[in-house]
Parts: sequence; structure tokens; C-alpha cells
Amino acid sequence: MDTHKNLLDGPEPTRLPETPDTQAATRLLDEGTPAVDVATRYPAFSLAWAVLAEEAFAAGRVVESYAYARTGYHRGLDALRRAGWRGHGPIPYDHRPNHGFLRCLAALSRAASAIEETEEATRCGDFLRDSSTEAHDALLKE
Repeated sequence: MDTHKNLLDGPEPTRLPETPDTQAATRLLDEGTPAVDVATRYPAFSLAWAVLAEEAFAAGRVVESYAYARTGYHRGLDALRRAGWRGHGPIPYDHRPNHGFLRCLAALSRAASAIEETEEATRCGDFLRDSSTEAHDALLKE
């Protein structure tokens, strides 16, 4: 029995499920397997795309970062919808399976800003803040 009522009458937080594939992919990343190998084996795993986007951005490959982030973002949207998300509502950053989507969203905002896609950078930053202020504060240090 759920004893916690959502007093704001908004949607409940969406927590992506841990599946055998996401657990295996997470374990590979944690063990140091290159993100490109993890994304190749588990292409629906957003966290691998987020790591690829972050690595490319750090190396100055901004357009590549943008492409990786956009791929992971869309894979994450698909996963969120399968988990019951309806286009808005909290996506808790303290739930590790949500990290891939949230990190892709931050990476997409960062890369969009770097290529002067100002509207998309703002939209992604706002979407991140609306989804998780904790993720926004941790991932987009403005």
C-alpha cells in the first residue's frame, strides 16, 4: 500500500527499470570497458551514449558530442515512455538508471550551446531543470 500521496497532483516520478541488459551494461562501464564497446553491444543504453558525448566534448569534438548526446537522448525518451512517463514530470537523479538520459540531456545542452544552437541549448537546460533540479545543478554548472 502506497502511503505517500503526491500533494501537488502532478505525475509521479519516473524511475527507469533495472533490467539484465542495463545491469550488464552498467557493470561493463564500471569495469572500464570503453563506452563505444558498450554502446555497440547495448545501443539502447543511454549512459554509454552520455559517456561518449562527454568524452567527445572534452576532446573538443563538439559535433560528435552533439550526435552522441542526441542519440542517447532519444534512446532515453523511448525508455522513459516505456516506463510510463507521459512527457513531463520528475525524473529523479538519485535513481542511477535515470543517469544516462539526464546526462545525455545535459550533454546535448552543452554541445548545442557550443555550436550556437541557442534555442536548443536553452530548451534542453530547462528540460533538465524541470526533470531534476539535482541533475541540473550537478551536470550543468553555469
